[in-house]
Amino acid sequence: MKTSARNQLQGTVKALTPGAVNTEVVIELPGGIEIVSIITKSSAESLGLAVGKTVYAVVKASNVMVGVDE
Repeated sequence: MKTSARNQLQGTVKALTPGAVNTEVVIELPGGIEIVSIITKSSAESLGLAVGKTVYAVVKASNVMVGVDE
């Protein structure tokens, strides 16, 4: 897979929660960290997503905010 996005995180689908329109996808990254994405139900189906499948979380954002505790 080749994209212009700089942040491509490979992981494994840990859980899928389909709704009427969207599906919540929980991806487990190496080290046990989880990232959650909401995608359309049709996208989840066309990608053939299933628990245990290897996937990539691709993050493309023009802004990333950083915060600290005071």
